[in-house]
Amino acid sequence: MSKATTVSTDEILLMLCRSVTGVLTSATGTDIHYSAMVQKINKTCLKPDIGCFVLFDGGFSGLVVTNFSAPAALEIYQTYLTNMGLPAEELAQQHTADEVGNVLGELMNQIVGDFTGKIGKELLTSINQNQPKMLVINKEVIVSINTNLDRPQARRVTFTTGNNNIFYLELAMDKTEFIKLHDFDQQDANPDRIIDEARSRAAAADAQSTTAGSTAESALLEELGL
Repeated sequence: MSKATTVSTDEILLMLCRSVTGVLTSATGTDIHYSAMVQKINKTCLKPDIGCFVLFDGGFSGLVVTNFSAPAALEIYQTYLTNMGLPAEELAQQHTADEVGNVLGELMNQIVGDFTGKIGKELLTSINQNQPKMLVINKEVIVSINTNLDRPQARRVTFTTGNNNIFYLELAMDKTEFIKLHDFDQQDANPDRIIDEARSRAAAADAQSTTAGSTAESALLEELGL
């Protein structure tokens, strides 16, 4: 009998960290790194200068918090939009601008969406997320999950931007393990690929229908001697 494979909460955290670096590196065109050391914490907090939190539930419940310093928030916001082709002189220069929070909220939504996709693909379970909430704050605010967790765990990971600005990610969730009972094929539920395949099947069906119609029409004309 093969040795059982387990996935712990810290490995789930690693999946989340990879979603953060993957989405932000792609969006900004710069290298985003996370620390090899993770910190155990007792509570999750929103901290200055910009904090964001996202709740998820389903196969397991949890809370994701990100805390950006003003320089880190501005760098990610500006590099993201300039990477999209917007001129730098048209961008906000203060982290308190609404559009900075809006852009970071959009990126956090992409990050957690990528994370939930990984959870479905690798753990064969489903979790749902709410819309990220961004807050510009100047004081620490404690955030907790409005549910009873049997054995809550919280972790903090440090991230570094391309310009060496710092931001933090905190994850709180129930202590859990996923145990693989047997091998399975991971299905990559790529919506673009699914749509393309559906369009290809529809086009092939239309072509087949057109060919069949032309053949039937030719046979009828032959039968009529035309």
